[in-house]
Amino acid sequence: MSEEDFELERLKAKRLAEMQKNISSREEIKESVESPKEKITVNPRASLVNILGFRGLEVLKNAESQFPNETKIIVEKLFELIKTGEINETIDGGKLLMLFRSVGLNVRMETKINVEQDGKFVSLSDKLSKNSSENSDEE
Repeated sequence: MSEEDFELERLKAKRLAEMQKNISSREEIKESVESPKEKITVNPRASLVNILGFRGLEVLKNAESQFPNETKIIVEKLFELIKTGEINETIDGGKLLMLFRSVGLNVRMETKINVEQDGKFVSLSDKLSKNSSENSDEE
């Protein structure tokens, strides 16, 4: 198996694990909301997590760690909009990040830029560090 194939399989496995984690967390929330045994106490965050799409949970967790008080208020307001039916679509990470930034919360996200080199993807920082070390060797 070539290095490129190995890297591709590793990325596929990572993405699959993320998707399974999102699905299982949604199922847990759905089960807890649908449980008729107990008095239903609606958790605004759980309702929001239920409609989050791709990378939405990641953005929410970053926002909660960086701006806990402000995020709690925003989650409660979003819950009200969900409850009244004004929001009835999936909110992906990009939309949620744009919402936070529009209210003045600059939620920082980990950013990775990969470039293709010799038929495989490497991080931009690795490529730049290799190029700079090659250039210093030539001098």
